[in-house]
Amino acid sequence: MEKAELILTNAIVLSMDSLFSIYEPGAVAIQGDHIVAVGTEEDILEKYQSESVHDCGGKVLMPGMVNTHTHVPMSLLRGLADDLRLDVWLMGYMMPVEREFVSPEFVRLGTKLACAELIKSGVTTFNDMYYFEDDIAEATAQAGMRAVVGQTVMKFPAPDASSFEVSLKLCRNLIEKWTGHPLIVPAIAPHAVYTCPPEVLTACVELAKEKDTIVHFHVSETQDEVQNLRDEHGIPVVPYIRKFGMLETRMIAAHCVFLDHGEIRSLRNAGVGIAHNPSSNLKLASGFAPVAEMIKLGCNVGIGTDGSGSNNDLDFIEEIRLASLIAKPIAEDPTALPARQVLEMATIMGAKAIHMGDSIGSLEPGKRADLILVDLNPLHNQPRFRRDPEGVYAQIIYASKSTDVTDVMVNGQWLMRDNILTTLDEEELIREANIVARKIDKFLRGREESVHSKLIAIGGVAEEESFEVQAKVAIDDRSKIIDALHEQGIKILRMRHYHQFDTYFAFEDEEQGVLRYREDEFINEKGKIENVRSRLTQIGERVDEKNGDIQNVLLSRTRYFAPATHSLRFYTEYFKPEKSIEIEKDRLRYLIEFEGTEFFVNLDTLAKPDLGKFIEIKSRTWSREDADNKTALIKKLFKQLGISTDLLVTDDYLQMAKNKLTETRKS
Repeated sequence: MEKAELILTNAIVLSMDSLFSIYEPGAVAIQGDHIVAVGTEEDILEKYQSESVHDCGGKVLMPGMVNTHTHVPMSLLRGLADDLRLDVWLMGYMMPVEREFVSPEFVRLGTKLACAELIKSGVTTFNDMYYFEDDIAEATAQAGMRAVVGQTVMKFPAPDASSFEVSLKLCRNLIEKWTGHPLIVPAIAPHAVYTCPPEVLTACVELAKEKDTIVHFHVSETQDEVQNLRDEHGIPVVPYIRKFGMLETRMIAAHCVFLDHGEIRSLRNAGVGIAHNPSSNLKLASGFAPVAEMIKLGCNVGIGTDGSGSNNDLDFIEEIRLASLIAKPIAEDPTALPARQVLEMATIMGAKAIHMGDSIGSLEPGKRADLILVDLNPLHNQPRFRRDPEGVYAQIIYASKSTDVTDVMVNGQWLMRDNILTTLDEEELIREANIVARKIDKFLRGREESVHSKLIAIGGVAEEESFEVQAKVAIDDRSKIIDALHEQGIKILRMRHYHQFDTYFAFEDEEQGVLRYREDEFINEKGKIENVRSRLTQIGERVDEKNGDIQNVLLSRTRYFAPATHSLRFYTEYFKPEKSIEIEKDRLRYLIEFEGTEFFVNLDTLAKPDLGKFIEIKSRTWSREDADNKTALIKKLFKQLGISTDLLVTDDYLQMAKNKLTETRKS
């Protein structure tokens, strides 16, 4: 007889091999880190002997499950910000907190916490994308789990990299360090099309080809992502990334919610694995991926939990059940994604999706000894009908709970025995996680109290505390003023034509100031829109001076401004103003030099609300003396343009709009 290091007997063996072989009672023989035999208990015991024979007590013995898309350190961000749109959740909360807290120590703790949860739900392998992936790899290997670890690359500065070039260097170091490790497979993880411009995608592809490395990438997760790319480039996501060679790599595409038939075929033909994330897509209202169609067309589709920040758990049993249940109403067919097929997605098909199907995902001789035991005896899984041998698949998918997973082995080593973790201290992880949570709570409480802090948190803010002297006069005809601007003594430095759409956010605490979202449409000489720019400006309290030369001139303060890279809806949900006011105007803006001083002269026609036409003159100032001097020059400039200063308007457009709305309500 042949010797085996361990023989597992008295089990319902679900091999998940190409024939979906089931052995009851079945047995598996293990030598070191790999499986040497799978079959009936009688056949295995006739051929193999071992000093260690484990009676499985009639439990299901099956391959360990494969979580095809995770951000494991985000287990420390579970429940941080819920019931938000994806862009608000990601850009408004997750990324600011990550910039503040994510460190090697943070990701190690988050990874261990996630590994504990994954092991307890029957996952033996996960595919990750995050920061400090070298530390994630270390923590995962210490926990004894198997993982594809993808170093994130994107255009923004990240917690572990000041630029994408630094991220690429981290990718290279990760690959060179971990290639060939028995548990860890290094990968490159460009984040998504909206965070990775062409030069980032090209650089990632070049490195992936050089090192023959897996590429992990978010694809078509939201309708906005797809539509924005169509608007900008005229094509959907898959044809776009193909231009940069992404489909020529060993790619794993996460989400894939909004793909057309042609894109699905392109992914199939390129051998791209797909990670379906039902809980995350539901919670963030991203949509429903056409999973049944993908599989029908021949794609390898695995199942992922995504990160705990958007799920909010890593319960894989729940995830696979949800994958099956969602598919049925989408297809209006109760036979869509039946139990056996979903378990296939969770095991061998998931392994193929992450390009590891040759070594894991099924119980077959030569494959790694990654396996789990699932107890079907609890009350919620009784009784058991035996007329259909394949009924066991339905029991696992539709009735089992993660708590039914009792034992987990990876690479021939037990990570959980009789529901007790062997490589991780569950109580200590919980204690340490709550220390981190208290620190994040303190950070967010301070930020939530300040519009200014929230503005800084989303990034790209220029800190500029300045004052502005401005005055305006109502006019009937701006053509005469345009002629006057060309008179001797006034030097026109440049002129621009805009359509401006302003939304002002007001807050219950007036000391927060006002936040303005402005969208500028640049109009060319032919009257066509040639460019669009969006900006945020936090405007401090206005200052009114009624003494000396500055009388009847508004002195306002602008504190901070930032490029507005998200939608108006995003900022509305993120800043949560008490109310908002919209102003729309057509503006001819002249930058002029008058008596050695620069001024902006704006010729405005306000369409919403209908306030009429104005000339507005303004200039930045830094001191009271400078403000006095510029005020005198503004009055002199009005006279030069033939405009009486007796008609100066002291309100800004926002106050004028408020007054107009009040009058409208009264009437």
